[in-house]
Amino acid sequence: MMSKPRKMLIATGNAHKISEFRQMLGEDRFDWTDLSNASEINPPEETGATFRANACLKASYYAKQLHTWAMADDSGLEVDAISGKPGVHSARWAQMHDKGTQHGKRDQDNNRLLLEQLKDTADENRTARFVCVLALSDPDGRIILTARESMEGSVLREERGKNGFGYDPLFLIESLRKTTAELSSEEKHAISHRGKAMRVMKQLLKEV
Repeated sequence: MMSKPRKMLIATGNAHKISEFRQMLGEDRFDWTDLSNASEINPPEETGATFRANACLKASYYAKQLHTWAMADDSGLEVDAISGKPGVHSARWAQMHDKGTQHGKRDQDNNRLLLEQLKDTADENRTARFVCVLALSDPDGRIILTARESMEGSVLREERGKNGFGYDPLFLIESLRKTTAELSSEEKHAISHRGKAMRVMKQLLKEV
């Protein structure tokens, strides 16, 4: 019989994601850790062509490196007008086009580039979605569970809102007429791609 996970690594050093993981998955069942104290471990190269491939790659890599259960996510924005890009390259979009900072992780650079690429795209054609895939690995690097969810919306022509991170200030939820950066954490978790994926994963964890 497979042993049940008790200690769990959140396989990211992104403070925003760590906070969301803890808030949505709760701390009553697992002793959560994250990568903020594992700076000596070089991150794996995210070579996957899909969100699922990269989520599995990261979960398996860190599980084996730290000999623990590990949960990783890969998420990003798919914009229909540019063939589903930036997709798996969402966090590195500006860097890939030599328009980012040294580390290519500044949100404003990615947002600025996306707006430039969509400047001639009509409002009705600016449809997009956030996608999130979660993957759980056992300490031997075997993927045990995955969950995938998405959230539909569109890309505005200028940023709105101060909450969230990444492309949140540009992502309009049509039914609310608000961007994800204009929502409170609770409102965002209730409808976001990551929030929905985590609720699926939470239910799957109960069944492990």
